Amino acid sequence: MDYRETVHLPKTDFPMRAALSEREPAQVKAWEDEKVYEKLLAKNAAAEKFVFHDGPPYANGPIHQGHFLNKILKDLVVKYHLMAGRLGDFVPGWDCHGLPIERQVDKQLGAKKRELSVGEFRRACRRYAEEQIDLQRKDFKRLGILARWDHPYKTMDFRYEADIVRELSQFARRGALYRRKRPVHWCPVDVTALAEAEVEYADKTSPSIYVRFPVTAGGPQGWGLAIWTTTPWTIPANLAITANPELEYVAYDLPRHGVTVVARDLLHAFLAACAPDELSLPAEARGDDLLSAARATGATLRHPERIRRTLQGTELDGWKYRHPLVARESPVIMGAHATADAGTGLVHTAPGHGEDDFNMGVQYGLPIWAPVDGHGRFTGDVGIAGLEGLKVFDANPKVIELLAGAGVLLNAGGRAAQIRHSYPHCWRCKNPVIFRATDQWWIGLDIEIDLPGRGHTTIRKAALAAIDEIDAQGGWIPAWGKERIRSMVEGRPDWCVSRQRAWGVPIPVFYCARDHEPLVSAEAMDHVARIFDEEGADAWFDRTARDLLAPETRCAKCGGAEFEKETDILDVWFDSGSSFAAVLESGVWPTLRLPADLYLEGSDQHRGWFMSALMIGIGTRGQAPYRAVLTHGFLVDGEGRKMSKSLGNAPDPQGLLKKYGAELMRLWVAGSDYRDDIGFSNAIVETLSESYRK
Repeated sequence: MDYRETVHLPKTDFPMRAALSEREPAQVKAWEDEKVYEKLLAKNAAAEKFVFHDGPPYANGPIHQGHFLNKILKDLVVKYHLMAGRLGDFVPGWDCHGLPIERQVDKQLGAKKRELSVGEFRRACRRYAEEQIDLQRKDFKRLGILARWDHPYKTMDFRYEADIVRELSQFARRGALYRRKRPVHWCPVDVTALAEAEVEYADKTSPSIYVRFPVTAGGPQGWGLAIWTTTPWTIPANLAITANPELEYVAYDLPRHGVTVVARDLLHAFLAACAPDELSLPAEARGDDLLSAARATGATLRHPERIRRTLQGTELDGWKYRHPLVARESPVIMGAHATADAGTGLVHTAPGHGEDDFNMGVQYGLPIWAPVDGHGRFTGDVGIAGLEGLKVFDANPKVIELLAGAGVLLNAGGRAAQIRHSYPHCWRCKNPVIFRATDQWWIGLDIEIDLPGRGHTTIRKAALAAIDEIDAQGGWIPAWGKERIRSMVEGRPDWCVSRQRAWGVPIPVFYCARDHEPLVSAEAMDHVARIFDEEGADAWFDRTARDLLAPETRCAKCGGAEFEKETDILDVWFDSGSSFAAVLESGVWPTLRLPADLYLEGSDQHRGWFMSALMIGIGTRGQAPYRAVLTHGFLVDGEGRKMSKSLGNAPDPQGLLKKYGAELMRLWVAGSDYRDDIGFSNAIVETLSESYRK
């Protein structure tokens, strides 16, 4: 007997829930052919608007699992508002300029690149970006995401490039755009400055050295000042030592080196690293980083009588010392950033190689000097034999050898220790970066300017006020996002907006050919923007400076009519941060308006797109471009580890779609708590698949 004949089930035309990967492409095509999305928009055309603004993914490479999470979350939000009767439009975008595309085009062109002009190279970059957009768009549509895929925004669109320049012109008009030589995070591999959002911190092993600088004036002859550093390569550029006026220091008679000044609270840690026999310290506690060990073991001085004198930090003010490697005398200066947290309480200060160092250099009128070129190699200006041409990290052993030879290396045994610490790396190439003083363009966050609706204030103050205003409306989702971005705005430096690359929007500044006086003119920028509207930013590289300027333009200093063009381009975060102006305000998409009701991205965008959009919105309109910001967590595997290719735990997106279909990916996203890091593994998807089929 065939028992199937005895089972009575309801009949339905709905297909079984299996074979999603085979049936879904036809469903997506049907939605497209029947213009389902357009009909949804038309149905709600007269309804209340819900304005969502899509942060542009980078147009390079196939989409990954992180894109699945991000774009599906956005799709769920927009569809919810459409189903609730609101006019919610999804205008997707792409971030098209920048170094990763340059690199890929470099690889494709090979030696042929040398035969191309900058304009021709840029056109090759544009073609590559268009190809990548087509590939990514196909995959996003495959996920069942309804959006204006045939009418997206691209940061390389001519009109968009022109709008970027118009945004910059408003900073110039208000006096917030300036050029100055100051230290920036610099990638010696990619040969360009980096913004704060382009720097990642990762562990790095560095030499840890203590160095003695001989006192020459102000203090007793024969005394020395001890500093600690993990960047020996910056010692040649030392121009001052910073002491804290509030700290207490001691002059300790160090065997084999003489009387040496360090902070009292750091004496034990200093001796543990440099002269452990001076302490009653267990052998197992000896080593490199002994600040905590020296305190925890209750170590005591074997020879307290070696403390020759106690000094207040103010007593060191104005002392002079001799550089151990070059014939140069430098001052002791006062600064609050010299603390007793680590080191010696005396800070080696090289104004060309650090933010605090730079600020102290400006305060005390020191040269902003960095004898290092764009590739991270010492130039001839370093003035020390054997260093010219060496890459700075490779030069560390040589500098240490020279210091030891000069008798000023204080480490126990005369050898540098090694320390593992968090260090800034380039987010693109993953290599360590350096701090290097170069001439760059900056947006000043603490310059008093007139801002619409805010009066006479600074961009930083107005941005902090806007963050609080959004918070008052419950606009930071999750709520901790408010404190995260607030602390970043409070602590960030001025915005370095210049980059030394080719594929991007040029900074439309001109220089007088006669006296090199810069022409930073909002009117000239707006004139260039009108050209970009028709020809795109390539016009900057295809036209002459005279052809880009209004005929009557003259140098304000000498009256000259001949100009040269700036060669730097804008930070790509300025590109994407300007999207509210180029998209929401443009009128091209009537369903949109400013401010957006929602920006939605990963939590890393507090210092990325959320930050750049906020700074531009405040600096040009006095308001944030968004009413609410929602952030989601990152993907982790089944064991809670961050997904990465190196760990081999990053799944193949195409393989997932072929095996499970997009509906399972959407179910995974919908069932996850987006506020925290989100787990993903084959086991998780298998469980979802079984539940779905039931």
